[in-house]
Amino acid sequence: MDAAQPARPQDSAPVGGPNGSIDAPIEAPIDGPVDVGDEDLAQLASLARDLAVEAGHLIVAQRPRELRVDTKSSGTDVVTSMDAAAETLLRQRLAQVRPGDAVFGEEGGAQAGTGAITWVLDPIDGTVNYLYGIPEYALSVAAVVGDPRIDGAWWPVAGAVAHPSAGLVYSAWRGGRAYVQAVDPAHPSASPASPASPAADEPVPAGARLHVSAADSLEFALLGTGFGYLPEVRRRQAHLLLDILPRVRDIRRAGSAALDLCAVAAGRLDAYYEKGVHAWDYAAGWLLVTEAGGLVTGIADDAPGDGGVAAGGPGVHGELRALIRELGAG
Repeated sequence: MDAAQPARPQDSAPVGGPNGSIDAPIEAPIDGPVDVGDEDLAQLASLARDLAVEAGHLIVAQRPRELRVDTKSSGTDVVTSMDAAAETLLRQRLAQVRPGDAVFGEEGGAQAGTGAITWVLDPIDGTVNYLYGIPEYALSVAAVVGDPRIDGAWWPVAGAVAHPSAGLVYSAWRGGRAYVQAVDPAHPSASPASPASPAADEPVPAGARLHVSAADSLEFALLGTGFGYLPEVRRRQAHLLLDILPRVRDIRRAGSAALDLCAVAAGRLDAYYEKGVHAWDYAAGWLLVTEAGGLVTGIADDAPGDGGVAAGGPGVHGELRALIRELGAG
């Protein structure tokens, strides 16, 4: 195990509390227990999968001809009416089946809860792709312990990422491994379709367990990454790529952090790094990679967070982090 893996919270207050306050978490080593009471993590993963698939059906089937588009941090950071609609659906479903849980979503912020679980939601990850009709977008739903607003103070225990345009959903729970399944994109039910045959563009059979790649050298690794929305951030990221590109096999930029992490978990990417991502971007993907045998940390000796996320198989993860720090981006 990578000694630089962050500590995971053993027990902490959920998002919220009196006037939205949060108690400091009690942390334990990464291989220590995570106290989620009597929760069945496999059931939480099943719920995450069902919710992600249902919301994925919504954004495909009910996409209007003309999307209403607003911007957030910059003119290139877009949010559509369907982002809001999908998150509303997810929150409504959680209120019905898990009324005591906290919720933290990209569009709706934090909602207090009384239990150990907080649901972290990204209604559309890859909104620019969705806006332009590029099929690389996803919905990410994760159950976590601790406070996802504080880097290093939380840990995912169950989650799913739906890739609706491909008819796939990835899911995992802590200690239960990670899997990909085919779903019927034309049906709003989240019940997985028969895993009898793989999707045409999927190298692992539908319903199959995921494994990170066995790559053991960054020189021959396919690396995924993403870009921020602020011009000065993009400029720094582009300069970094000039130094990284000659030292890896190649680089891919798909436009969805959640799907990049799914690709690492499935072995289609050997590694991934990005700075400036948020908890909702990587909560479920973090778990998918670790349950597929990989490692996910920050760029430095810390937890993944705003300072950066580095993910990959054990053979390249440490080398990737060292390279990024060497180039001054840690």
